[in-house]
Amino acid sequence: MTSLKWLVHHLPDFFPYSFGRAVLRLFHLHLTRVILAFAMSTSTLSSRFFSLFVSLALLSSVSAIPWPSTSKHATHRRRNIGGREVESFHPESTFKTFGSTGRSFAVNQQLFDVSIEGLAIAFFGSRGFDTSGIKYRSGYSAGEFQYAYLKQSANGIDFANAVANVVFKGDKVVSFGSSFVNFSSVRIPSATPSINLKDVLPKIQSEFNATKPDGSEPALEYLVQSNGSVVLAYVVQLRNSLIGAAFEVFVDAISGVVLSITDFVAHASYTVVPIDKASFADGLQTVTNPQDTQASPSGWHTINNKATTTTAGNNVVAFTLRNGTRDFQESPILTFMAKYDAAASPNTTDNTNAARANAFYVANRVHDIAYRYGFTEKAFNFQHDNFGKGGKGNDSVDVIVHDPSGLNNAYFSVPPDGEPGTCHMFIWTKSLPNRDGSMDNGILIHEMAHGITGRMTGGGTARCLQTTESGGLGEGWSDTFAGWMEQSSRETKDITIGSYVYNRTRGLRRFPYSVNTTTNPLRYSDLKKLTEVHYIGEVWANMLHNVYASLVQQFDYSSDRFTNPDSPAGNVVFLRLFIDSLAIQPCNPTFVQARNAWIQADVNRYGGKHRCTVFKAFASRGLGAKAGPQFDDDGTIPPDCS
Repeated sequence: MTSLKWLVHHLPDFFPYSFGRAVLRLFHLHLTRVILAFAMSTSTLSSRFFSLFVSLALLSSVSAIPWPSTSKHATHRRRNIGGREVESFHPESTFKTFGSTGRSFAVNQQLFDVSIEGLAIAFFGSRGFDTSGIKYRSGYSAGEFQYAYLKQSANGIDFANAVANVVFKGDKVVSFGSSFVNFSSVRIPSATPSINLKDVLPKIQSEFNATKPDGSEPALEYLVQSNGSVVLAYVVQLRNSLIGAAFEVFVDAISGVVLSITDFVAHASYTVVPIDKASFADGLQTVTNPQDTQASPSGWHTINNKATTTTAGNNVVAFTLRNGTRDFQESPILTFMAKYDAAASPNTTDNTNAARANAFYVANRVHDIAYRYGFTEKAFNFQHDNFGKGGKGNDSVDVIVHDPSGLNNAYFSVPPDGEPGTCHMFIWTKSLPNRDGSMDNGILIHEMAHGITGRMTGGGTARCLQTTESGGLGEGWSDTFAGWMEQSSRETKDITIGSYVYNRTRGLRRFPYSVNTTTNPLRYSDLKKLTEVHYIGEVWANMLHNVYASLVQQFDYSSDRFTNPDSPAGNVVFLRLFIDSLAIQPCNPTFVQARNAWIQADVNRYGGKHRCTVFKAFASRGLGAKAGPQFDDDGTIPPDCS
């Protein structure tokens, strides 16, 4: 029944703007009569429905002001609130300016006074609008200028999105803007709704995961739609304090369908090094709402269900230290837009703000991406609030930007599940001016990955990467995770770590990670002469780089890798096996055990579909099927993979 009412009421919305109004009126009227005749002939329809339908048919809106599709960027906005997408529409405003002298207009002083209210209404009357439907909303004076803001109404009902403003200098108009409706070319619906909001509100609140705040009362307003028609709508304010959301929805007073939304929250924006870029050297970009609400349901700026206005939230707390006190970047409207200046010291105010914002952004993105792939509450991740989903909370990651305790380094303290992790980011003195570790995404991601591998190996104890070999694996995983973020096409590129902070092309490692044996010759047998965990890690990371390249070459590449862990593409499969294997492998694993965990992870998740591809890649760098603990190279692959 509701669907039928909605169809008739919104019939004009289904036609292109070029569809002639006269033809559309005739077609709409004809189809209404056909449906009406059908309704009358259907004995099962109640008389109550019939009367509602007749009312609907007579009061349906008709397209009157076609808004050209080329103006969509200026008139539409698609938002995702509470997991639901809604596209709102705002009529395009006319805007005219008249320079410093302004423009005079005739005022009938018998009808209008010369106050700002009277002048404003009289002005729009002079432009052909029905002044009985124009109301003064607000205004003020500043120097020799007066500013007036108006709204439109009909049948005693205000329009939500038909508004105007005008600026006066004395009695002359300096400028005006208007999205007012011309009543002569549009049909205004009845002011009487056909449904009771109480009947549909629970469903709407559930869909948006929000509630109506105490003290707010729904209202009836007219809403101009994108095809120029006018609809009577309930307007109800909703709140979700958990994610800091505050908005109002417009509900069709005939069908109960949500028509539009007004979002009262200024969403978070950050000027940062994008997560798929290596460092500041690759350029800055302003990103808005980068949080993944599936991974971070309360967003990035809440602690204990309360919204924050700093670089602190449920997953990450990023700060500098001043005399032992945490110093945050503050932004009441969550716009962390300081731009880093490489020609200046890292310690300038703007550079410090930019570094905190970048560290906060990168650490949160790592949280959200890893969450999608399995590093969740149950898998011992880092969150202050686990939302009742398992694991222990109260353990968000502290990121200390410009850590004063050292230089030219970075490290991650990985405690057991339930205790906060700490990422220590230092300033690097390998160049003048010095460079900031927090502006090198590869370093940040590397450190955050230590938290993932340290927690997932051994079941959240943080005690199971303590041997030299397993510690080396840990370093290799971290480089690999950072490199995975940078791969942006089917063409697997060579990866370096720390090139920016170390101020040299090859970065911190002896060789770039590469499938080319000339560019990177490291093999399993190199472990015989290596005792330092980072050097050992280079061998493992380069093996995994080859595994990645083989999977992508055979199973393709997916660009939505950050949010679609179920893609069959090789790069997505790679990170799935990466995360899954951590939970499978034993405490303090060896290279052979870590490789076997990858093979088992593929069997568990994909039925062994990628087993041979993975085995061949490991074997190409000496970690074949018969490789043993003595670090002798072996190129053997299972017989069924030949």
